[in-house]
Amino acid sequence: MTADVQWMIIRKNSCFLKKGKGAPTMSLEPNNLKNKNSFRYNGLIHKQTVGVEAAEDGKGVVLVTRKNAGFRNPGKNHTRVELKKGGSRRTLHTIRTVIRSNRYRKDLKMAALRRASAILRSQKPIVVRKARGKKKE
Repeated sequence: MTADVQWMIIRKNSCFLKKGKGAPTMSLEPNNLKNKNSFRYNGLIHKQTVGVEAAEDGKGVVLVTRKNAGFRNPGKNHTRVELKKGGSRRTLHTIRTVIRSNRYRKDLKMAALRRASAILRSQKPIVVRKARGKKKE
């Protein structure tokens, strides 16, 4: 089926949808970068998708892409690359380069970078600074 037909089927009925009163409908499917229930960000219907997840050990991110080949084999058509070394700047540069050089869903580049940046920021340890001010006597 084409992506348009699949979208017409699952846009209102999916096990990944989270609906609330007055709140926009969110979607929790894999490879949905913004968790929006929209055609562009849906990770189930497109042949090419990009996903960014936290690494299992809590250090770094995992870049998930879907291959065109093996589209009917959902267990084997995802490529997972762990990006841990070199710090956050190198990780973001690698994500940017992979999406740009392979011409792989350029419209999702900024969403992938923002998600990776948020994940990396959440993994940093919190540094408690001493309060300046009056000394206790």
